[in-house]
Amino acid sequence: MKIAWFCIPAHGHTNPTLELVSALTKSGHQVFYFSFEMFREKIEQTSAVFIGCDGYDFEMEDKENADRVGKDKVFATELLVSATLALDEMTTKMVSEIKPDIVVSDSVAFWGKLVAMKHHLPYVSSTTTFAFNRYSSKYMSESVWDIAKMLIAMPKINRQIARLRERGYPVKGILDIVQNDNETNTIVYTSKYFQPCADSFSDRYHFIGPSIRPIHHSYDKTAEKTVYISMGTVNQDREFYRNCISVLGRTDWQIIISMGTNNEQFDHLPSNIQIYESVDQMAVLSIADVFMTHCGMNSVSEGLYFEVPLILFPQTPEQGAVARRTVELGAGIPLKSISEDDILNTVKTVLFDSVYKENARKVSASFRSCGGIPEAAAFLEQIAR
Repeated sequence: MKIAWFCIPAHGHTNPTLELVSALTKSGHQVFYFSFEMFREKIEQTSAVFIGCDGYDFEMEDKENADRVGKDKVFATELLVSATLALDEMTTKMVSEIKPDIVVSDSVAFWGKLVAMKHHLPYVSSTTTFAFNRYSSKYMSESVWDIAKMLIAMPKINRQIARLRERGYPVKGILDIVQNDNETNTIVYTSKYFQPCADSFSDRYHFIGPSIRPIHHSYDKTAEKTVYISMGTVNQDREFYRNCISVLGRTDWQIIISMGTNNEQFDHLPSNIQIYESVDQMAVLSIADVFMTHCGMNSVSEGLYFEVPLILFPQTPEQGAVARRTVELGAGIPLKSISEDDILNTVKTVLFDSVYKENARKVSASFRSCGGIPEAAAFLEQIAR
């Protein structure tokens, strides 16, 4: 089986796919992974063939553009169309050379879906967030104003769609691109228990559970209670970190903070606080008693896999959906504000009310009972046949 695999330039969308890609290549399948230079090394470690999408006027790599995509649908559509057309000549050439049996693309790498449509190839969506349909999309909590802006923008969006049709992409409207229906073959990296509105999805959706990396570096547990704080790789809210250090430094708990790209220096740190630019998150979660998180899908899944209850501080609508589902299942609570009092009281609540730990265990059990990589590989093989 030959697979053309497409992904966006984001760690949170690439990392969950790597174990599956590695399993496929070990089984003798060929995977041609269309991605970006910053991911070349980890993709090639799976024995997949890396195909670079850099240097094609691909504006989605720009950090400011990536942030704007989630807030401006007209801009997002224009960027999507421009990206697809920028890659069109290269992808057409590569597809004719590779002759893939199947196309797999990240649910947000819409150009992969469009390549499958244009070349009449079987398509599978690789969904590293929740699967969204008209029921579960309510978790994204768009306001009436957001919907109104979308309707006003439709003429501009339709002009962008026309550009695709002119280049041979059989697209009727924006929903053809951005929405997967119950006829779309889909791999979802979570459990049916954690997925909102799971019963509204057809059996073409395979909920295989999260992809959990092995532990590489151990951390010593130096106190009875360990609090782990990570707001992802790009959070720059310095007041949040300063308040955490100030109030949690006065406890007898072990506090481990992963700062990401926030390069603020903290002098005279309390002895119970350890700060890192990055950590082996699996190792830290294996000793943590509570995890304060920005609610990225991977981070939440990893925390709950290790049965760690969560404090939820989402920064985007997608993260808000993950937080909402976690609250529904009783495995965590939101952080109301970044005040010292709210930080301390929320940590105490999660640490000392056992119900959150018990509910995190339930989610963990649902992850561990999923079919995992073997189910996903068998699913792809079946479609390719």
